[in-house]
Amino acid sequence: MIAAVRRQASIYFSFAAMAPKMMLAYSIWVWMEFFVQSMGLVIFVAFWTAVYADQATIGGLDLDQTLKYIILARIFAPLAMNTNMVFRFGTMLREGQIGIELLRPVDFQAANYSVSIAFILTDLVMQIPLAIVGWLLYRFQLPTDPWVWTAFIISALLGNAYVFFFDWILGCAAFFITETWGLSVLRFAIAGFFSGALIPLAMMPDWLRVIATVLPFSQALYVPVGLLSGILPVSDAPTIWLGQIAGILVLGFLSRQVFRLSVRKVTVQGG
Repeated sequence: MIAAVRRQASIYFSFAAMAPKMMLAYSIWVWMEFFVQSMGLVIFVAFWTAVYADQATIGGLDLDQTLKYIILARIFAPLAMNTNMVFRFGTMLREGQIGIELLRPVDFQAANYSVSIAFILTDLVMQIPLAIVGWLLYRFQLPTDPWVWTAFIISALLGNAYVFFFDWILGCAAFFITETWGLSVLRFAIAGFFSGALIPLAMMPDWLRVIATVLPFSQALYVPVGLLSGILPVSDAPTIWLGQIAGILVLGFLSRQVFRLSVRKVTVQGG
C-alpha cells in the first residue's frame, strides 16, 4: 500500500518538476518580470497614499492597513492570477498532445493539478525579491503569530484548489473554441479585479462584493491575504475553510462532468 502511494506520488512529482524548468528557461523573462512587478508595487503604494490624502479611512480600513494588504496582495498575486491551466488546454489541443495525455496511466486532472501547484510555487519563489524590495522601501511587518500563518497557508491551499477547478471548467472551452489566448486574457482581467489584487474587497459596494465573493478568485487571494494582513479576523478561519471546502466539492464534481462531456469533441489544429 505504502509502496503504491509512493509510486503514484513520484509520478505526479515528475509532472510537477517540469514547471520550474519551463518557467526559468528564459532568464531575461525572469528579470523583466521582477522589474515590472517592482515598478507596479511602487505605483500601487503611491496611488493608495494619494487616495488617503484627504481621508482617514475607506471601507473601514486606514492607510497602514491598506498598504500592508496591497503589498502582500502584490507578493501573493500568483495565487489567483496564474492562467497556466487555460493555456495548457489550448496548447495540448493545438499541438495534438491531448490524445497522448489521456492515454497516460495516471489521473489526467490530478496530473495537471500537480503541474498547476508547481507553477504557482515557482511563481511565489520568484516573488521573494519583490518581498525584499517591499520590506526595504516600506518596512512593512509580517505577523509573527504561527496561528495567523497556519490560517493563511490552509486558506491559500484551499483557495488555489477552488480556482483550479474553476479554471479546469473554463479550460474545457478549448475543446470548442480551440484557441484560448483571448479566454486567458479575459480570465486574467476578471481575476485581477475580483480577486482583490487591485482593491480590497472591503472597499467595494455590497452588491459588487457579493459577486467577488461568489467567484473563486477572491478565495485564492483576498481571503488568505486578508487573514495574513489582519483585515479578516483569524477567528473566522474555520468558517472560511468550510466555505472553501464546500466550493471545492461542488466545482470539483462539476469539473469532472464538464470534462467528460467536452472531451467527446476534440478538434486538433496540428499533430
